[in-house]
Amino acid sequence: MLDAEKSLIKKVKKGNQRAFRKLYELHAGYALRTAYGMTKNHEAASDIVQETFLKVFRFIDQYDPNRSFKAWFYQILINTGRSYLRKQSKEPFAVESEEIIDYLHHQHAEENMLENHEQLEDALDQLSETYRTILLLKYVNECTEKEIAEILELNINTVKSRLYRARNQMKKWLGGAELDQEKSR
Repeated sequence: MLDAEKSLIKKVKKGNQRAFRKLYELHAGYALRTAYGMTKNHEAASDIVQETFLKVFRFIDQYDPNRSFKAWFYQILINTGRSYLRKQSKEPFAVESEEIIDYLHHQHAEENMLENHEQLEDALDQLSETYRTILLLKYVNECTEKEIAEILELNINTVKSRLYRARNQMKKWLGGAELDQEKSR
């Protein structure tokens, strides 16, 4: 964790709202993109991020400074997003083509490989929430596999396996061959 972030967290723990605002500014963008990736809905993503930051503020005293703040934060975000999705599971989600395309253009994905945006939408829609979440954490939020394991409370080998399967599914659905196991290890 950065020294500046550690200092902000100490100030937030003391109730400093200005420090909380700075912490918000550091994480809000990626958090919003992650929540949008989970829901494909801007309003829902905004609500999830807002709820996440309320939980962070409310439970900051429970944060263990020996643990990565990023992992702690994203664990709250993912759990809040999952909770939202469970509540909304009976309602269909609107997928707006242009918004997904714009969203993906701002990500760290390999856009050069993705010429057909409709195929990309279909592939993302076919991914399970589990795989979509792992890909978002890895490529949008640039989390390490170790951080993802901590966030999702999984064994690191499970994370690696799910990343491999998610990438394979995406590649397969986008018309590429499955990844060669020896090349990916």
